[in-house]
Amino acid sequence: MRRFSAEYLEHTRRGMWADDREALADLDLPSRRRVLDAGCGTGELTRVLDAETPPDAAVLGIDADPELLRVAREETGLPYVAGDATRLPLPDDAVDLAVCQALLINLPDPAAAVREFARVSSDLVAAIEPDNADVTVTSTVDAEERLEREAREAYLRGVDTDVALGDRVREAFEAAGVDDVRTGRYVHEKRVAAPYAEPDLTAAARKASGAGLADHRAELIAATSERAYDDLRRRWREMGREVVDAIGNDEYERVERVPFDVTVGRVR
Repeated sequence: MRRFSAEYLEHTRRGMWADDREALADLDLPSRRRVLDAGCGTGELTRVLDAETPPDAAVLGIDADPELLRVAREETGLPYVAGDATRLPLPDDAVDLAVCQALLINLPDPAAAVREFARVSSDLVAAIEPDNADVTVTSTVDAEERLEREAREAYLRGVDTDVALGDRVREAFEAAGVDDVRTGRYVHEKRVAAPYAEPDLTAAARKASGAGLADHRAELIAATSERAYDDLRRRWREMGREVVDAIGNDEYERVERVPFDVTVGRVR
């Protein structure tokens, strides 16, 4: 399973579900009593599940990374347990909803996790997975759109898991004995414009230093070469300095749209 820092998760999921939770309607959260957030990371989805379920519902997060769980406990105050999503430390039918967000795309065998979700859930199973092949970026810094596209295409070739699962989530659900499978789409839009928030300034600084690109160094080198990565990083840092200058002049705007497929089904 691929690992991520708490900082990376905060950056990629910031603002998700803040304004629109309609795509979660098929999870039937108001009627849930016992909910599992598998691969919960720092607890962004766990917090949403807790807010949308009844006050007396039990919501539990499970993740294999103790550092992410430490952050989740500090930031949400909700209960968390260390565990592997493909070997959940729960008995059969322990919950009535088992759900994950951006987990299956990071597993070498996502179907194994879906089978576990179906085992521990007495009712619903759900997966909220990004389609990284369909991400779009627009920016007032011309080089940013071009370099984002170049880096994303290389990342998709170099990553060792399927980060654009699409219909294969539905197939995994059906193979695990999950019926009445429904899929909807939620587009997480991340917009940057003046006046700039502190996370926007941090993201710009990471571009200028090349740190943001370095989060995916291994995948980019796997798809190209060390020389090609170094060249991309040089151009990325130049772009980052343009972004910093544009922010200084209140002239920078950026919109990133990340589509998430929300797949929900009922255990037989």
